[in-house]
Amino acid sequence: MMGLLVFKEGLKAFYAKYSAFAIPVIRFAVGFTAVFLMNQNVGFMPKLSGPLVPAGMGFVCACLPYGAIAFLCGGFLLAQLSAASMEVTVITLVFILVVALLYYSFRPGDSVLLLAAPILFFLKMPFVIPLLTGLAGSLLSVIPMCCGIFIYYVMLYTKMNSGFLAGSGQEEMTQVFIGAVKGLLGNQVMLVMMAACCLGVLVVHLIKRWSVSYSWIIAIAAGVIAQVVVIFVGDFRFGVEMSLPEMTLGIVLSCAAAGAYHFFVFAVDYSRTEYVQFEDDEYYYYVKAVPKLTVTRPDVKVKRINTRKAARR
Repeated sequence: MMGLLVFKEGLKAFYAKYSAFAIPVIRFAVGFTAVFLMNQNVGFMPKLSGPLVPAGMGFVCACLPYGAIAFLCGGFLLAQLSAASMEVTVITLVFILVVALLYYSFRPGDSVLLLAAPILFFLKMPFVIPLLTGLAGSLLSVIPMCCGIFIYYVMLYTKMNSGFLAGSGQEEMTQVFIGAVKGLLGNQVMLVMMAACCLGVLVVHLIKRWSVSYSWIIAIAAGVIAQVVVIFVGDFRFGVEMSLPEMTLGIVLSCAAAGAYHFFVFAVDYSRTEYVQFEDDEYYYYVKAVPKLTVTRPDVKVKRINTRKAARR
């Protein structure tokens, strides 16, 4: 435990010193991963599917805020989808515009969730999204999270139906458009996953605010249980099939990621909890003080002493 605390303090010091370089590297990684996964799953336009395109987009994203990165990747996705189906492209474009007008007019934050949600879904870690959103965000964060989930299923739908969408003629455009709307908005797996993630965010966000010991750990466990319950209900009610080994692996990885976030953000020592009471002219105050788990980095100085033996004659 002491080694982890020392590593945490060292990482914080490194980030504070080199944040000007670390933040662009993180943005590069997000942009590169998003474009790479899009090319791997909906890479229908050859000119945009080259091996150097993700790296180039990553370098561009390194200089942009997350809101601009999200819409840049959205434009890239529209370009890829247009090579497969104009119907799906129009649906996705309308969806992105609605998100931009309704959500970003009131709360222009949490843009990274639009990118993180499809990335983690492709990486088979969907349960980590509501856990981290509930711990770090607000209840309004479910809007970009659900938008990211919808974008993931748009790419999945296009990938699975690319042959049908590409082979449709001009006279069948209306039927294809209606079929795409029904296929996307009527996707029961998507709706169940959205419901599970929204309930997970709600449970985690509410429980982490409790004034009880280990509230964040309880919130993480309760959030995972809430998501699993919704998925099993969806399986029983709508016949939504989920791979049990894949779901188990996703739960384990998600709990590990949420636990790591908890350690680096909210590591406290409940054994040294103090209760303080004081008053002023109008109120009595009852304060619960929980100290953070911190440790001073050891300042080790190594002094080397080189001794030379006199050469024997």
